[in-house]
Amino acid sequence: MNFGGIEDEALSSFERARVVVWPVSYEGTVSYGTGTGAGAKAIIDASRNMELYDEETDAEVYRLGIHTTVVTPPAEPPEAMMKGLLARARELVSTGKFVCMIGGEHSVSAPVIQAHAERYENLSVLQIDAHADLRDTYDGTPHSHASIMARVVKDLRLPAVQVGIRSVSADEARAIDTLPTRIFWAKDIAGRNDWWERAVSSLTENVYLTIDIDGLDPSLVAQTGTPEPGGLGWYETLGLIRTLARARRVVGMDLTEYSYVEGFSASAFLCAKLIYKSLAYIFEAETERVRGGERASRVGA
Repeated sequence: MNFGGIEDEALSSFERARVVVWPVSYEGTVSYGTGTGAGAKAIIDASRNMELYDEETDAEVYRLGIHTTVVTPPAEPPEAMMKGLLARARELVSTGKFVCMIGGEHSVSAPVIQAHAERYENLSVLQIDAHADLRDTYDGTPHSHASIMARVVKDLRLPAVQVGIRSVSADEARAIDTLPTRIFWAKDIAGRNDWWERAVSSLTENVYLTIDIDGLDPSLVAQTGTPEPGGLGWYETLGLIRTLARARRVVGMDLTEYSYVEGFSASAFLCAKLIYKSLAYIFEAETERVRGGERASRVGA
């Protein structure tokens, strides 16, 4: 069950891999749709059916080495889950490898971001999401999927850019102007590409990318916890990530909130493809061209 179906041990072993894919099974605070606990495994399974050549970057990023860890199982209560994830994230980040975590509900991103903040100075977070996730607590816990960005911008005091947002509570709306975050509302950017550079310019040198898949329109991914209408399109999302990777140093990433539903594999495939495309952009300057031509240049390359 290696991500991408990589069979060559030289390209999938932990020791030789440049990238570590870390699946996490957890849906301990879900409040609507279920299935995120099985999401990571389904995405990895779907990834075995991808072409590993990316026509846009003219490269095969998997040749840098992608190792897939065992699935981290759920734990209760939420505090115990987050404590365990933080310890494991610190282990993985300390290796110097690029960590790509696959959830699971979005709450699991907070300890992974914390581990990156401990290692990388001048870190900011780019969040693709339908929801601001700025509630101090939700359903009695500060470790809710609805509170992940509160942990980032309030507790860790990391600056953030939040893209695709189209659902907030009144309390969140009142707090936004007091927090170190800049929101690009879905209603203002959907169907356009003239905002990509503005979004990226608001980020620091080192960036952690967190993707809640409900940031995309539910016509593309209906299998998610809360499928808010009016989200980002496929090429809008890719354009943003490509712009980010060429202008900033992306030090880690995650993708969360895919809800596994038996018989609906298209959304899992999209998630796998989005992860792989993101890696292709992030490591574009390090990968060999297949058909020829120059490697792309980026900040920090």
